[in-house]
Amino acid sequence: MDSDLSQSRFVEVLLVEDNKHDVFLTEQAFKQSRIAIKMHNVRNGLECLAYLRKEGKYENVKTPDLILLDLNMPLMDGREVLQEISNDPELNHLPVVILTTSEDEKDVYKMYRLRCSSYIVKPVDFNQFVRVINELSIYWFTVVALPPESGK
Repeated sequence: MDSDLSQSRFVEVLLVEDNKHDVFLTEQAFKQSRIAIKMHNVRNGLECLAYLRKEGKYENVKTPDLILLDLNMPLMDGREVLQEISNDPELNHLPVVILTTSEDEKDVYKMYRLRCSSYIVKPVDFNQFVRVINELSIYWFTVVALPPESGK
């Protein structure tokens, strides 16, 4: 099986992040990677679940290959979102990487108990952030075998 998804089509990434600055930094970091990535952004957990369930204005979106999920957001935080994804048989196959400022050991433990795929604390330094996003891209889109787009 060819695990290099980036060679066959654009990689779909859903960034669940309410901070405009962090969205911009993530976009810039992905642009510096050598992988063809289409990044989509929603600003809270309710929008994330609507996107993943293809409800309302999201009815025609592609299922993301990877979800980057912040924990601290309004309306519905990342902890609640991961709980919903984990409990939903239509969504629980999706890889979810926590990308957050929280270094709280309780958060790390709880997110892994909810079956997050990885937990990354956002580096404060831009160059470090770019490096982390680049390594994340290489790992998830050239090394790991991801579920097919159809989910079957």
